[in-house]
Amino acid sequence: MTSSTEFLAGIIEGYYGRTWTFDTRVAYADYLVEAGLNTCIYCPKGDLYLRRNWQEDWPEAEWRELVLLSSAYKLRGIQWGVGLSPVELYRNYGLPERAALKRKVERLGQLHAPVIAVLFDDMPGDLQSLATRQAEIVADVCHWLPGVHVLVCPTYYSFDPVLEKYFGRMPLDYWSQLGRELPQDVGIFWTGNKVCSEAITVSDIEAIVQQLQRPVILWDNYPVNDGAVRSNFLYTRKLHSRSPALRPLLTGHLCNPMNQGLLSLPALSGLAALYGNGLFNEDALSRILGPATWERVTRDQGVFEQAGLSGLGEQRCKVLAAEYAQLPGPAALEVAQWLRGEYRFDPDCLTQ
Repeated sequence: MTSSTEFLAGIIEGYYGRTWTFDTRVAYADYLVEAGLNTCIYCPKGDLYLRRNWQEDWPEAEWRELVLLSSAYKLRGIQWGVGLSPVELYRNYGLPERAALKRKVERLGQLHAPVIAVLFDDMPGDLQSLATRQAEIVADVCHWLPGVHVLVCPTYYSFDPVLEKYFGRMPLDYWSQLGRELPQDVGIFWTGNKVCSEAITVSDIEAIVQQLQRPVILWDNYPVNDGAVRSNFLYTRKLHSRSPALRPLLTGHLCNPMNQGLLSLPALSGLAALYGNGLFNEDALSRILGPATWERVTRDQGVFEQAGLSGLGEQRCKVLAAEYAQLPGPAALEVAQWLRGEYRFDPDCLTQ
């Protein structure tokens, strides 16, 4: 099992919308090993059995894939975990609700995952007893899964005012109360001053550490591109504007990747430079994505990130999509599909 003192570095598959293929998920175990990183948490919002339909069990075929993923990551020495989002459970956490959570948690325990995350993100939070109720839920999970490293994402996981805009006014003293009441070995996620922070500084993290009175685990929303605005872009540059000086304030640093799994690897190379072995470089990316694909992605990454689909225009997107479609391999296909609009934001994904 994972030691609660081990620094977690890797990915958290926490995006909305179109999800990765099973093959991509399995392949990431090898990519993380090559990068010298140690963690992968499975919690795509598109898995309804982790969120909206969390009380239900997975169909047999989907459950079998989770079992295989857990085994594949264990074999490669990567800490693989699952993130459960029990939607608004904190509004009414009585005996029936507690029993339902226990059943689900015990089912997750059958995956033998060394890390479990309880995610309260992107849910209404206008409840005065929010911190106490969430701490109670997390304490129960810790009790039911002894020896497992438990993480939690607060409802208000950033200083960004957009969270109160969409999820209600944050209860008074929420962060300091949550820090006091959660078990001390539970990791707390934080995204920085913004939901999607362009840069994260030591002073940014010191501000929340002071309120929580404990270090945080950075849920880094780069290069994720699942939103109405960000789905217009591809972020294929390495993670930047994160200092090694952050590490003493953190218990981990996980990047939330794009809906395009292979095209997220360039960003991951920046995380590997901070915490890994430094070997996940241009040569590795060329080999994995394909030399021709990586050459063209490098050529086009400026317009993909700055102009995006709308800036390129329909005709230019068609020309580029045809060019990438002729290249071999799944990475080129991801680019072509994005250019054809197959990853456009679907607002229904937020309510599923």
